[in-house]
Amino acid sequence: MKFIHRLGYYLGGFSIGIIILMFFLNGKDASCDYGPNARTVKNISLKKFEYSENAIKTISLNGIDTSSVRQLIKYGSVDFSESDTKSKDCKTYKIENNFKEREVVLQVKNCSLIATILDLKIQN
Repeated sequence: MKFIHRLGYYLGGFSIGIIILMFFLNGKDASCDYGPNARTVKNISLKKFEYSENAIKTISLNGIDTSSVRQLIKYGSVDFSESDTKSKDCKTYKIENNFKEREVVLQVKNCSLIATILDLKIQN
């Protein structure tokens, strides 16, 4: 069998497989969160949030609502070098993001059922 025939069969089967996958995965909330940053942020985002007194003060002074804090965490970047990932019970993560063109740094304590916003710093 010539190479062009083999290539045609391969591309035909590949395209049929892609169409079948699109049909089965259409409308599903399928995601590919394989990186450490994506897994950590997704894990935190799925939990109930609590806020420390310091975080509540910063949020109220800067006019940030809780949905914005969720977005900051969901699309933020985890700084693993400055995070405490060795704890057994609750790990503490430093998450960096931007809000209204200012850098925001969040300290989040991630426990099994609750994620607590320990600190929220907005830099000019």
